[in-house]
Amino acid sequence: MAITRFNNLDFMAWRRVALALSVTLMLASIVSLVTLKLNVGIDFTGGSIIEVGYQQAVELEPIRQALEADGFGDAIVQHFGSASEVLIRLVPDAEKDKAELSSQIIGLLKAASETDIDVRRVDFVGPQVGEELTEDGGLAVLYALIAILVYVTFRFEYRFSLGAVAALIHDVVITLGIFSILQLNFDLSVLAAILAVIGYSLNDTIVVFDRVRENFRKIRKKTPREVVNQSISQTISRTLMTSFTTLLVLLSLFLLGGEAIHAFATALIIGVLVGTYSSIYVATTTALALGISRRDLLLPDKEGEDMARP
Repeated sequence: MAITRFNNLDFMAWRRVALALSVTLMLASIVSLVTLKLNVGIDFTGGSIIEVGYQQAVELEPIRQALEADGFGDAIVQHFGSASEVLIRLVPDAEKDKAELSSQIIGLLKAASETDIDVRRVDFVGPQVGEELTEDGGLAVLYALIAILVYVTFRFEYRFSLGAVAALIHDVVITLGIFSILQLNFDLSVLAAILAVIGYSLNDTIVVFDRVRENFRKIRKKTPREVVNQSISQTISRTLMTSFTTLLVLLSLFLLGGEAIHAFATALIIGVLVGTYSSIYVATTTALALGISRRDLLLPDKEGEDMARP
């Protein structure tokens, strides 16, 4: 790949500013996660899900008011699929039988509607299931990071591996922190988005690392910082175009996909933006700070040939 028009940019000159920004965002995220915590959905806390269909488009506010007037002020009401389908999420109530609770909600909806409604689905998630999902979800993220650490170590070098994992932790913490600060609903779809963000960010990082390794083996008279700058310059166009086209799809999902996948699309949008940044200013900067050099990336036979040269 030819050097792009970004070849005169000194990306690493901004690494200290980027470090300060990343540290600030991560600290704010951690403080928010500890104090405000995540606004977890009933997938994790347990509760009831009731899906109903109306004969025509329906406004959500009258439904919320009817539920609040009958003591269900904490119910989450949102469109699901279309403006005529409504999804209601209720937190668990130990004092009420689940079947009676759902019958009461359905009765309220029928009383508040001038037309007939169709009950599509009634599901119950117990608190025990919610606890298991929380634990399994956290372990899924942890196992993914460990597998990535091992993979990058074998494919590249341990300094690159630490840089890749640092970037992934950075992306996950900041994405979770934004959800905590804004108190956005965190459910299983968002957890799936977090895992997708890990894969997306790693893919971007691997592309940059591949070029860094290649340039370290080809270029002899430049410093590690100059090699890293040139490698980022050669891959930045690909990185930005990939992120741009991905964001177009995600924005379409966010704007047109309905309320039910807003949180999912939001997590991916945040993850793509943060992941693009981290592949440049977290992963490579960490590897550079750990002292990566050309000698570390030479193949054994290449190294022997190189030492034999005058």
